[in-house]
Amino acid sequence: MTLLSVTNLTQYFGNVPALVDVTFAIEPGEVLGVVGQRGAGKSTLFHLLSGVYTPTSGEILLDGQPVVLRSVYHTQRQGIVAVRQQPQMVNEMGVFHNVFLGREICGPRWLPLFPNDEQMVRITRELLAAFDMPFESVTELAANLSDEQRQVVALARALCRPSRVLLLDDALSALSFARQQVLLDRIRAAAAEGVAVIISSDDLKHIFAVTDRILVLYQGRQISLRRTSETTPREIVELIVGSNRQERITPVIWAFENYYTAQQQAEDLRRSQAYLRQSLEEQDSLNRQLIERLDNQVAALDRLNQALQEAGRRLFTEREAERKALARELHDQIIQDLLSYNFELEEAESKITEEHRRKEIVQIRGGIRQVVGSLRQMCSDLRPPTIDHHGLSAAIRSLASQWSEQTGIPIDLRIDPALGRLPEPIELSVFRIIQEGLRNVQKHAVATRVQLELQRTPTASLVVRIIDNGLGLAQPMNLAALAEQKHFGLVGISERVSLLDGTLKVESPPEGGLAIEIEIPNPYPFITH
Repeated sequence: MTLLSVTNLTQYFGNVPALVDVTFAIEPGEVLGVVGQRGAGKSTLFHLLSGVYTPTSGEILLDGQPVVLRSVYHTQRQGIVAVRQQPQMVNEMGVFHNVFLGREICGPRWLPLFPNDEQMVRITRELLAAFDMPFESVTELAANLSDEQRQVVALARALCRPSRVLLLDDALSALSFARQQVLLDRIRAAAAEGVAVIISSDDLKHIFAVTDRILVLYQGRQISLRRTSETTPREIVELIVGSNRQERITPVIWAFENYYTAQQQAEDLRRSQAYLRQSLEEQDSLNRQLIERLDNQVAALDRLNQALQEAGRRLFTEREAERKALARELHDQIIQDLLSYNFELEEAESKITEEHRRKEIVQIRGGIRQVVGSLRQMCSDLRPPTIDHHGLSAAIRSLASQWSEQTGIPIDLRIDPALGRLPEPIELSVFRIIQEGLRNVQKHAVATRVQLELQRTPTASLVVRIIDNGLGLAQPMNLAALAEQKHFGLVGISERVSLLDGTLKVESPPEGGLAIEIEIPNPYPFITH
C-alpha cells in the first residue's frame, strides 16, 4: 500500500548539511505533517520531493520503484503536485491563465490549438468561489493580487490537477482564518479520495486537526515520526525546540496558541467593559458585582498579556541568538573555506604560463571575492559585528553610511555623545527598529533626505527619531489595517517598541513626509550623575 517512500534522503549545499538521512513512507489517503523550527529543513524536504532540488544522496520510491525527480514538470507528470511557500506566477497573465498554465484546456478535436478560455474560466471560478474570492478576480492580472490571493490561486492550480501526492509547504500561513478552514476541509476530502498529503505548518492546531502522523525535524535531521493520535502538542513542541525545559517550551507554546488572537480577545473584553460601564451609569443601575467580576477578568487578561509579552521577548531573544549563530557559522566556515580556495587559486595562477588559463583563474577569483563580499554583507545583516565590539552608536553610524551609499539618500545623523552602552538586548532591538525604519523609507517613502536622531533625555530615557520628506501616511495610522495589507514594517517596529515598554508616535508633519518617534524608558542599567 506504500505510495511514496524516501530512504536516507540527504541534501548538502557546499559543505553545509540542510537535510540528513530523512526516512519515511506514506500511503494513499494518508496525511503526514512536517514540523520544526525555522532552518530545520522543512522547505528543503519539500523542494526535494517536488523536483526543485536533486538530493545529494538517498533514494525516493514511487509505487515501490526508484525515481529521480529531475524537475517540477517531471514531478507533476508523476502525479506529485506542490504548493510552495511563495507561489511563482506570471504577473502579466490573468488568474485563470496562471491556474491552467502549462496544461491548458483546448478546444474541440477540430480546433486543438485554440485554448478553451470559457471552460477554464468556469472551472477557475468554481475553485476560487470555494475560497470566497471575488467573482471578477478570475481575469485579474496576477501582479495585482495580494499575498493571500496569490496563495489561493496557487492552491486552485494544484487542486485542479489530478494528483496522487499533494505537497503543501506552509500553505496555510498566508490565509485568513475562514480560508484556512476551507483548505483543511479540502485536505480531508483529498485524503478521502486516496490522495497522499504532506503538509508543513507552524500552527500545531492545523497539524493535529488533519494529520495521521507527524514528522519532526531538528537542525536538518529527523528526530521523530509519531502517530498524531498517540502524541500531544506539548511533546511535539519539546521535540521541535530540542528541549523539555520550561523556559524554552513556554514561548513556543504561546506562539502556537496565537499571540494576536489573545490580544484581540483582551481588547474586545476591554471595550465590552467600557460600554457596560457607560450604559449602567446612564441608566443609574450600576451592578457592582458584575463590574467587579469584569474587573477581575480584565486583571487576569492583563496578566495574560504580560505573559504574552514576556513570551514575545523570549522569542525575539532566541531569534537573535539564531541569527548570531548562523552569522558565525557563515563567517567561520563558509567564508574561510572560500578564502582558502582563493589563496590556492592564487598560488596556481602564479604557476600557469598560458595566458588564457591565467585569465580564467583571475575571473574565478573575482567571482569568489564577490561571493565573499555578499556573504559578509549577509553576516552583517544577520548580526552586525559592530554592536558586539563597539556598541550601538558605532553600529548605527555604519548602518547609516551603508544605507545612504546604497540608496543615494543622504542621512542627517545626530547621535548624543552621552548615549553610552546599553544592555545587549536593548541595543539589538534599537538597531533592528532603526534598520526596519530605514528599510520602510527605502521601500515606501520616495524620500530625498532622512534625519536620524538618538538622544538620551534628562530622565535617562532613550529617544529615537526617524524623519523623512517622503509621501507620509494617512492619519490616523491603523496598525491593524497595515497588517492586513502585509505592510509589516511599522507593525514590526510597534511590536519591538511594545516589548521594550516604550511608546511609538507616528506623525505626518505639515511640510510633508513622516516622523517616527520612539521613547524607551530607562534603558540604562543605572543612571550616572
